[in-house]
Amino acid sequence: MPDQAANFGHFAGTAFFRKTYDEAIALLVETKNYVTAAQRPSSKDDEIAVNLETTRVTARLTQIVAWLMAQRAVEAGELTTAQACEKKHRLGGQEICLNAQGEDSDKLPPALCDLLVRSRRLYQRVARLDDMLARDATREQPPQSPN
Repeated sequence: MPDQAANFGHFAGTAFFRKTYDEAIALLVETKNYVTAAQRPSSKDDEIAVNLETTRVTARLTQIVAWLMAQRAVEAGELTTAQACEKKHRLGGQEICLNAQGEDSDKLPPALCDLLVRSRRLYQRVARLDDMLARDATREQPPQSPN
């Protein structure tokens, strides 16, 4: 049986993977800096909206980095391809993370709207990779024999 980790390992070793990983980490640091330096909104409603959308950005980036780390674990031989395709290692939170809500809101600071747009676009790219790699892994799985 061919080494199924080869597809994931090969992907995790590519310049594209490293660029995606670096982009995710840079966006995470930028978000942390934004949250740390952001001024508190003047109204309670605006504060709730800012907190909600900041949480959305954070959720996206957390999901992305966790998925990328799972791919690195496959490359390092710490996870098999099959394990990486288990639900707990797949990209999660799609209902919340793919939602574009707030991106053009006049209640939110422009810097937060920009973080929302960029984090969603990165999440969408990683979601496509997650789907593609899971499909490829499923095709490579040998058929299960009935017991």
